[in-house]
Amino acid sequence: MLASQIKRCSRLSGHFVLRSGKVSDTYFDKYQFEADPKLLHAIAKELALLVPPGTEVLAGLEMGGIPIVTMLSQVTGLPAAFIRKEPKEYGTCRYAEGATLVGRTFVLVEDVVSSGGAIIDALEKLKADGLTPSRALCVIDRETGGKEALESVGLSLSALFTLSQVEGSE
Repeated sequence: MLASQIKRCSRLSGHFVLRSGKVSDTYFDKYQFEADPKLLHAIAKELALLVPPGTEVLAGLEMGGIPIVTMLSQVTGLPAAFIRKEPKEYGTCRYAEGATLVGRTFVLVEDVVSSGGAIIDALEKLKADGLTPSRALCVIDRETGGKEALESVGLSLSALFTLSQVEGSE
């Protein structure tokens, strides 16, 4: 039911270049399911079941992971952190905002994973600061090598749905 709602709301057909540079005839406009408060809440409730015991902070990646982690924080009661692609050039000049990650067990939260590149980029910054997430969570794993790429750098990925599950939903 939830997979079919995501599919109806956000699946597009056409010619799309993904972040990885690969071309796909299927694209999930995650901002469509992230902008629907009832659907986003339902996604967060289900995603909460994937949050490992002992997690102290949920860290969402800019930009698509931010609405998800915010709603997931509301559902779980866990504080949220927001991971920028680049540190801001003013104020605190940080790349990680919100709840502190230092000395805490945290997970990374993303919307759709294709190659895993955005998570790997964030992981490099975090590891350089001595921070290591316990795992990564996403709404949709496109099943295009992202999970394997993350495993190759020591991070496991748990997806609410795979592309196959979303595509096969009615």
